Amino acid sequence: MSEREKLFEEFPPISTEEWMDRIRSDLKGSDFSSRLVWKTSMGFDVMPFYRKEDIENLKYIHVEPGEFPYIRGKRCDNSWRIRQDLKVTDYASANAKALRIVRDGIDSLGFYLADPESINRENLDILLSGIDPETTELNFLSDGRAKELVTAFIESTGNFLPERIKGAVETDPLGRLMLNGTLCIPVGKGFDYLAEVAGLTAGLPLFRAIHLNAANMRNAGADIVTELAFALSMAAEYLYGLAERGIDPGMAAQKIRFSFGTGSEYYPGIAGLRAARLLWPVILSGFGIEVCSMKPMEIHCSTMRINKSMNDPYVNMLRTQTEAMSAILG
Repeated sequence: MSEREKLFEEFPPISTEEWMDRIRSDLKGSDFSSRLVWKTSMGFDVMPFYRKEDIENLKYIHVEPGEFPYIRGKRCDNSWRIRQDLKVTDYASANAKALRIVRDGIDSLGFYLADPESINRENLDILLSGIDPETTELNFLSDGRAKELVTAFIESTGNFLPERIKGAVETDPLGRLMLNGTLCIPVGKGFDYLAEVAGLTAGLPLFRAIHLNAANMRNAGADIVTELAFALSMAAEYLYGLAERGIDPGMAAQKIRFSFGTGSEYYPGIAGLRAARLLWPVILSGFGIEVCSMKPMEIHCSTMRINKSMNDPYVNMLRTQTEAMSAILG
């Protein structure tokens, strides 16, 4: 018999009712729900303790990381990418800063190209000089010219293995429509353009063409349930729109990356990410994608801006620490 088994032999089993009787006694007449039950902003009641019996009927509770439906993530290790975003106004200086932060441990770069008209092969060569796209994730955001950006990127990284290049060109026409109330072109033409961008990235299996930024909803005040509902609804709309334009739903799903915001509600934040992974296969099955063909949901998380202080950076450090931990455990 192990030492652990000997230790627990000294403690007789206690039923849930016995625990509750002791808690009510210690409360001395105070209301259990108002004193000890945490009511989240989404209307869920979180009990002060849970027992094995509370989870025995939950599906997928014993699923390991890397196993379908990937509730605990697709990784079987703790290799997490750390991203830093850079605003690019001068390609050479942005390259110098990118090289410096990569040396300091950053392994995911986000380039916001301030002037879309400057996008060409020559400038991409300058921006990516000395950066290995097989080991550093490369993400790009610009206010237009996504097709030209993808074309220049493919040409600039032609000497590397396409199956090892990871990143995204962060197009999100529905997200832009949500933020601005309008697009620079009709929505249908926006989907036509998106289909062309997705087609250009077909030869880069780990490079995404859609960055569905649901974090914008959290920063606008939405709770986790609302963020999740709208994100999955938008993803379904992308799948439908791309399928109408001849792109296989399975391939379209692999071109979508979700970006969720993590906030101050620690455990609900973990649960929200796991719920997203649980619901994504349900949506994919609606498009006729077989379980054996389903790939894990690609998730990027960002700490929220809406709950940060203008005057106390130390409070912000504590908040971003717990928010990042919530994202990792989720």
